[in-house]
Amino acid sequence: MQQYESGTERGLIDGFVLDGRGGGRQVARSELPLLDLKPEESLWVHWDRGVPEAQSWLRESSGLNEFACDLLLEEATRPRLVDLGGERLLLFLRGVNLNPGAVPEDMVSLRVYAESQRVISLRLRPLKAVADLRADLEAGHGPKTASEVVLYLAHYLTDRVDTLIGGLADQLDAMEEAIEEDERSIPDQHQLRMLRRRAAGLRRYLSPQRDIYAQMVKFKLSWTLADDADYWNELYNRLTRNLEELELIRERISLIQEAEHRRITERMNRTMYLLGIITGFFLPMSFVTGLLGINVGGIPGSSAPYGFAVACLLIGGIATFQWWIFRRLRWL
Repeated sequence: MQQYESGTERGLIDGFVLDGRGGGRQVARSELPLLDLKPEESLWVHWDRGVPEAQSWLRESSGLNEFACDLLLEEATRPRLVDLGGERLLLFLRGVNLNPGAVPEDMVSLRVYAESQRVISLRLRPLKAVADLRADLEAGHGPKTASEVVLYLAHYLTDRVDTLIGGLADQLDAMEEAIEEDERSIPDQHQLRMLRRRAAGLRRYLSPQRDIYAQMVKFKLSWTLADDADYWNELYNRLTRNLEELELIRERISLIQEAEHRRITERMNRTMYLLGIITGFFLPMSFVTGLLGINVGGIPGSSAPYGFAVACLLIGGIATFQWWIFRRLRWL
């Protein structure tokens, strides 16, 4: 259990009655059936959907129909918005996974049901955004209405995305600076693959989540505030910038990998070129020594006292002639 996650009461993680002024009082599960909200008050309850008692409350005591309950409790979801009609909606959002042993791009699902005076949210794994919202309510400067609860949750989810993508860009900046400072610096291929994988994983969820924010800009309900559209539009712009940064990260990684591949290819070509020159240089001399070294009669100079010196001079002459030819051909 995360340190930012409060204890559960039969599946209920957080329950708050908003006072309409930025604060709220906590409520226990046993108080939920007895609540009588005033016109300025709203209810926010946050559940662990993995607890059977939370699922039972949702189906039996929440007042939601079977279709809405099935959507909120389904195993696999992607970011989307569902209009239930009657001034009610469902939001399926994703947040950065900050749980121990998890990879951040394996984003945590947050399911939200919202109506005029009530917000029900469900999660399977802890989310820091929920803890931030709870802290705001306890400090007295949190959301005042149900529509603001949804906005606050989306805002804090986007904050974590900003931080994560900024960290990925910083890692890539450090690698590029190291390469610029030392051309012989070899980029960490494992880290490059990790960054590319994270960028692709984040893009998978953030792209549809941006579309949700765009829909919320145009979504008009009687219980939403007049300036809600401006806040949703700002969240849309932030996610658009994040998606553009992710695309840029992927392009920068591709450039680094292409540059490294080109450097390796050039080094290999240079090595093969030098080996070819060396082979070509010694091939005629090897032919002469091999010819003179065969074990048959009639080898010239085999009985002459200066035969070895003449052979050495011949090989030296061949080497000098080859060096002159290679220089003329600009191979050396």
